[in-house]
Amino acid sequence: MAHFAKISETNEVLQVLTLNNSDMLNSDGVEDESVGQAYLETHNNWPANLWIQTSYNTTGGLHKTGGTPFRGNYAGINCIWDEDNQIFWFQKPYASWVKHIESASWKSPIGDAPELTAEQIADINNIYRYDWNESGQSWDLRITPIIS
Repeated sequence: MAHFAKISETNEVLQVLTLNNSDMLNSDGVEDESVGQAYLETHNNWPANLWIQTSYNTTGGLHKTGGTPFRGNYAGINCIWDEDNQIFWFQKPYASWVKHIESASWKSPIGDAPELTAEQIADINNIYRYDWNESGQSWDLRITPIIS
């Protein structure tokens, strides 16, 4: 099965449909995105150029089974299609975050959250995690006691 995202004129994903691979074969019997787009236009009354193929097996710039990643992320409703980078982006989590093309994900302006220490991981009385603080532009440690 092939998957296609129906996008708006502003590149927002509105819907994702599956298509039989046989419905996207060109005259040489090879799968062709443009054939699938034409098929979807005919059967869904939506312009062919606003149907973009997406890969169910691609997330974060990686293919789940080790294959070639396709378009950064599997498209979902409200994702944004970035034609220049050929990536489907999830919603930006914070105003300050920037696109990281290689991982098809958003990153904080100061990088990833710090790693937890061995002591924090081993602590059976608390859960530790870092949360992004947008106003302070920092990763803040959050400690939640485990209630038994």
